[in-house]
Amino acid sequence: MTLINRFEGDNVLIVYFQDVRIIDDSRISSLGQELGELINNTSNSRIILNFQNVGFMSSAMIGKLVLFGKKCKEAKVKLRLCTIGENVEEVFKLMRLNKVFDIDKNEETSIKKIKK
Repeated sequence: MTLINRFEGDNVLIVYFQDVRIIDDSRISSLGQELGELINNTSNSRIILNFQNVGFMSSAMIGKLVLFGKKCKEAKVKLRLCTIGENVEEVFKLMRLNKVFDIDKNEETSIKKIKK
């Protein structure tokens, strides 16, 4: 069962999370696997993670995102995050992840910036 939706177009892979609350350990583990497979199974060198549906996520999921970001760097894949809600954005700021990830207010901005 997939926990993400994917849209590929114009050499950009856009990933949408289905869960509003990403807190269950088994689902987080599955999401981590799905994100890892994205790098191995896509020819795109640009990925955008869209958080429009996510209202809350646990620190375990944030760990998966950090690991995914490292894998993207190793694979020379450009990564941007977008449409992060207030609750998640606050956690990102507290953990200084806004310094680690390129984060945009909306998907349109991410697409423009990732193509540069």
